[in-house]
Amino acid sequence: MIVSQPALETSAGVSLQNFPRLRRGVTDIFPELPNSENPEENLGQRLALSTRPLRIKLGIDPTGSDIHLGHSIIFRKLRAFQDAGHTAVLIIGDFTARIGDPTGKSEVRRQLTPEQVEQNAQTYLEQLRPILDFDTPGRLEIRRNSEWLSKLDLAKTLDLLSRMTVGQMLAKEGFSLRFEQENPIYLHEFLYPLMQGYDSVAVEADVELGGTDQKFNLAVGRDLQRYFGQTPQFGLLMPILIGTDGVQKMSKSLGNYVGLSEDPLTMYSKLEKVPDGLIAQYFELLTDYPLAELPENPRDRQKLLALDIVTQYHGEAAALAAQKAAVNLVQGDATRAEAVPEFSLSEVEFPAKLFYILSASGLCKSGSEARRQIAGGAVKIDGDRIEDPNLVVASAEELKGRVLQVGKKKFIRLV
Repeated sequence: MIVSQPALETSAGVSLQNFPRLRRGVTDIFPELPNSENPEENLGQRLALSTRPLRIKLGIDPTGSDIHLGHSIIFRKLRAFQDAGHTAVLIIGDFTARIGDPTGKSEVRRQLTPEQVEQNAQTYLEQLRPILDFDTPGRLEIRRNSEWLSKLDLAKTLDLLSRMTVGQMLAKEGFSLRFEQENPIYLHEFLYPLMQGYDSVAVEADVELGGTDQKFNLAVGRDLQRYFGQTPQFGLLMPILIGTDGVQKMSKSLGNYVGLSEDPLTMYSKLEKVPDGLIAQYFELLTDYPLAELPENPRDRQKLLALDIVTQYHGEAAALAAQKAAVNLVQGDATRAEAVPEFSLSEVEFPAKLFYILSASGLCKSGSEARRQIAGGAVKIDGDRIEDPNLVVASAEELKGRVLQVGKKKFIRLV
């Protein structure tokens, strides 16, 4: 669990004490005129002069079921505002998810059913429990934007559409690229930024959080708030996290991600191998560790990073056990690793060839790859090398409780 700071009093000026933590890792705040005393132009002034908790908006469209560390950056910032005494307004985009955010997409997104969206939303919320404060009264509002968007009739929708021009929409990076490449842009996609902006009006947001790719949508929210007579929100943008490959942004489809729901050993093993050039950024965006106190040795930094992050999501005991298991695995002794991922033998029909079990468990991508690994001497059971690619296992009892390993890093315990 993330260790929260003591909740601050919400009298004028007190929240400004936590401003350095709120700004940690932030790429952009807009508008931001550092020398201005106008609370509409300077977030520090808004924090200092406000006599109430600010409303910090973050909208999520549950178009998938998994959250990874790249997603967690923005939720951690939302938690920082909670700990500073403000109200996190988490908007579940159950209406907008039916369209899907077109940002960064080269083609129209698949539209989801309400049932799919709700199922994903529940999964998201469970994964967010180690990050956000769900328990302190007044610190979290969870809203669904169908609450107001489903009530927009045609007249109100036309009113929203009249706030923007086609030229403004085409200035949005994703749209402009698709237009140049003659890829279709559907009219319902133009509605997405307007609906996300209208969310800010509906919840009367003071600050909206987003990734650097969301600036256009956050700016639309400011424009609509101004149109509806509200004080425009500040936009606070966080960077996009580079994945564990050190090259592309973290993405499940690219395989360079660390999932929040992954087991402690898997998380630890991935994080202790983060490239040296990314360690400082990972510490800044994914932990509260004082950057000035980081170890000088890169290897020590990697281990500290892995231990810190696994502790956040699984607790200190599990993190230490994962660290110990990772050491055993590096030394080639998977049988001593206490936190080995498990695979249920009930998914296999016996008798079964070992190469099939390797494929079914995910240790190998296919049966043919599994046979090659066995033939190459890379497969072990409880540390004993298997050499017969056609080995047949008669029953589950022969493998129950044993560790199946491919190479030095891939392993499972058979249960």
